[in-house]
Amino acid sequence: MDKLLNQFLAVADAGTISGAATALFVTQPTLTFNMRKLEETMGVPLLLRSSRGVELTEYGETLYQNARLMRRLYDNTLSAIAHQRGRTEQGLRIGSGYSWWTLFIRDMAIDYSARYPNARIHVSLGNQLRCMDQLLSGDISLFVAHEIEGLNRSTGAKFIPLSRVGQGYFCRVGHPLLGRPRGMAEIEAYPAVSGSLPETRHQRFFETWNRTTTGSAPFDQGKYIFASNSLTACLDYVERSDAVLGHTDVMADEFIRRGLVRIELNEPTPLSRIGIYVLTERAEEARVAELLDALRTAARAVLPPL
Repeated sequence: MDKLLNQFLAVADAGTISGAATALFVTQPTLTFNMRKLEETMGVPLLLRSSRGVELTEYGETLYQNARLMRRLYDNTLSAIAHQRGRTEQGLRIGSGYSWWTLFIRDMAIDYSARYPNARIHVSLGNQLRCMDQLLSGDISLFVAHEIEGLNRSTGAKFIPLSRVGQGYFCRVGHPLLGRPRGMAEIEAYPAVSGSLPETRHQRFFETWNRTTTGSAPFDQGKYIFASNSLTACLDYVERSDAVLGHTDVMADEFIRRGLVRIELNEPTPLSRIGIYVLTERAEEARVAELLDALRTAARAVLPPL
């Protein structure tokens, strides 16, 4: 794929020329020159520059969406050619939240390895927005996560529902909230721990979002005292404090095994859908379709029906 388009995508994702230059291992003046060269080639302004970073113009947004699609198609083409030439046995590259890895993807990955012993298996664990970023970048073929409300249709991602799950709240042994059923107001009076905090650069995935620089974006604000993309770190924090972790209730047994206690509620929590995200243009590929079927089968064995 064209070098200038790749650099443009890096600038748009980073929100600053300096941040993109660091990620690309090029100098800032070189990258600035190349972006002006790209604007001259396109004949329109692509970036609005300020002391806080860069924002995309209307033309830049159009180029950004199409360039991501071009990169995906280019990467998919290279992978298909390499497979045709017999260089590699196609491996498994999927994303997942910690819950789904623990409940059914872990066993599925081991079974897959037994059937394809020469295939490489890559599993990326993270929240749904990080996984979406990796899906759109071509790093993974699909991922399992909660449904992303308000997802921009231009991402080209398809959601295949698997189940509906509730929310549970977990704390350390001896916590003041234990001993009787509690309402949400009582739980929210204690510090919260978040294992799925969105990052500012993921704002672009949403329908209602207008691109902003990191200096002005409130996207990463939330009611929490501790946040980490590592669930292990979140559990460690809860075990050693009065903080409360809100998490998918199907993980209750695992959290109890880890030493936490589930808080009894006196009111119901809403159900949310979980499912598989895959790029629409890849959903019908034979190996992707095979993975989708395997995930559906594995999920049915452990998750409530839709």
